[in-house]
Amino acid sequence: MKGKNNREYNLKIDAPFYANLPDAAKEAKRIQDLGFDGLYTLEGSWDPFLPLALATEHAPLLDIATAVAIAFPRNPMHTAYQAWDLQKFSRGKFTLGLGSQIKTHIEKRFGTDFHPPASRMRDYIQALKSIFKCWQEGSRLDYQGEFYRHTLMTPMFNPGENEFGVPSITMGALGPKMTEVAGEVADGLIVHPFNNESFVRENTLPALDLGIEKSDRDRSDISLNVHAIVITGESEEEMNDARDSVKKLLGFYGSTPAYLAPMDSIGYGALQPELNQLSKKGKWNELGEAIDEGFLEAFCVEGEPSDLASKLINRHGGYADRIGLYAPYNVSDNIWRQLLSDLKD
Repeated sequence: MKGKNNREYNLKIDAPFYANLPDAAKEAKRIQDLGFDGLYTLEGSWDPFLPLALATEHAPLLDIATAVAIAFPRNPMHTAYQAWDLQKFSRGKFTLGLGSQIKTHIEKRFGTDFHPPASRMRDYIQALKSIFKCWQEGSRLDYQGEFYRHTLMTPMFNPGENEFGVPSITMGALGPKMTEVAGEVADGLIVHPFNNESFVRENTLPALDLGIEKSDRDRSDISLNVHAIVITGESEEEMNDARDSVKKLLGFYGSTPAYLAPMDSIGYGALQPELNQLSKKGKWNELGEAIDEGFLEAFCVEGEPSDLASKLINRHGGYADRIGLYAPYNVSDNIWRQLLSDLKD
């Protein structure tokens, strides 16, 4: 398949995995049967790691990933053990996706340190890679970073070589500093679903390239995983319901000051303080009402089921290695089957 700029690639399509433990096996089978290449968990109201164990047992053809697990509340050593176990159990199909979250949640919900986030995330991933190297190659563990220090690994606590290789580490990022860190130390970048083509091309990719240059690697060494919000339906009523759901989602994202930059890139920066005030007043339903057609078009891919594949390729095909579909509403399995068939045709 070729995307923009005549680029050859093998585009993979992932599904969000909203299932918790009681539903994980059934939902993973459904996603595999629909034809997705992989699934990813989000850190919401349940643990992002545990459902993946059931998913890979009952849908072994799928790639599995956290996208993302929140890094800072977890010690790198805890995260390393979880990633190692899932990499073994999935027979090499696991990707560890990490994110920093925003300051308010890290400090007030998780009760841990946040600043400086970019430097802390760099240190975190370098610590993880040192632990993985110790286990895989038998080298001495001696990581002494700015925020994390790991200098002891006795045989009792060493899981030993992983026959399926070291887990890949991808990183969710939005701002330029964090995106640069992803290019510098991670194996891939997860582009936040609150994105638009202008922001990705003019901000995300240049920052990523800067980090890649620092690491003396090539762009081909980094996986670019784009999460795309889609709007579709089989009837006018379904399309309207989908639009309403997505408007509420975009309003919620836009109310967060940390997400100002993508809005600013298309001339909607002045809307962010308005959305923020609505959220502080608890007027959640009014957030979606503030999203107009121009905003919706920039941040989403909308189309009839038969048109959606070409629109996704036109929007993201020039740079994405994987596309994670994001639809915060009910979508029929027939729509997903048609979309996946069209994308792989």
